[in-house]
Amino acid sequence: MSTRIAFLKGHGTENDFVIVPDPENALDLSPAAVAALCDRRAGIGGDGVLHVVRSAAHPEATSMAAEAEWFMDYRNGDGSVAEMCGNGVRVFARYLQHAGHVSEGDLTIATRAGVKTVHIAKDGDVTVGMGSARLPEGDVTVSVGEHSWPARNVNMGNPHAVAFVDDLAQAGNLYDPPPFSPAAAYPDGVNVEFVVDRGPRHVAMRVHERGSGETRSCGTGACAVAVAAARRDGADPAVTGTPATYTVDLPGGRLVITERPDGQIEMTGPAVIVAEGEIDGEWLENALR
Repeated sequence: MSTRIAFLKGHGTENDFVIVPDPENALDLSPAAVAALCDRRAGIGGDGVLHVVRSAAHPEATSMAAEAEWFMDYRNGDGSVAEMCGNGVRVFARYLQHAGHVSEGDLTIATRAGVKTVHIAKDGDVTVGMGSARLPEGDVTVSVGEHSWPARNVNMGNPHAVAFVDDLAQAGNLYDPPPFSPAAAYPDGVNVEFVVDRGPRHVAMRVHERGSGETRSCGTGACAVAVAAARRDGADPAVTGTPATYTVDLPGGRLVITERPDGQIEMTGPAVIVAEGEIDGEWLENALR
């Protein structure tokens, strides 16, 4: 391992990430290394790691290299691999702009959930084309303590269970994964969103992110919530022929989600780079012992 490893720190509505630029995929970012970097007391701290790699240099992304130069090799804070992170894509795009790889306007980013289209606006907000949602059949229930709620199963490239509740405090501390049933609905675990109404097409949410615990924001979760709310409200764009836009308040800020009649979903929100520096290689090696 090299003596020094460049890193940056960024966040999207306070969903924060350690950004590790590695264009040629030369670093061995093991699950233990990712967990050490994301440790908020002994490491840099973050909900996850954005490993920045050229698509052509990563075996999971070479098939997407013709469409997208850069691959977001995203890892959860516990070191596990994730298919997609909506806030992460916005911060990833902001990093590419910060590093001079792209400028304002449109670009594409490869992810494990496919190639995502991104627009960097002059006002600083970043819009991500999140693809379309899948709504698997079957009833799902999530629980906290003695309370249980029916949940909408929404897949945004990663799995979500969306529960509408009377009070966000009912979600508890969300550090541990809320129990769900049936177990077969989510064989690899699930992101769980608890949602309350704030006004017409305006909701607020808290989320347990699989592999990270409660986070300040979750982009794919906000999309899943907007989709579930539109179905609940009778505003399915595929039925009405009209786009459905929801404002989603999260502990870390606000996202605006629009689902179009063709099923495509766009998410708009801020993305900020807050610091950059170098990871001490000796510290990281010691942390892995």
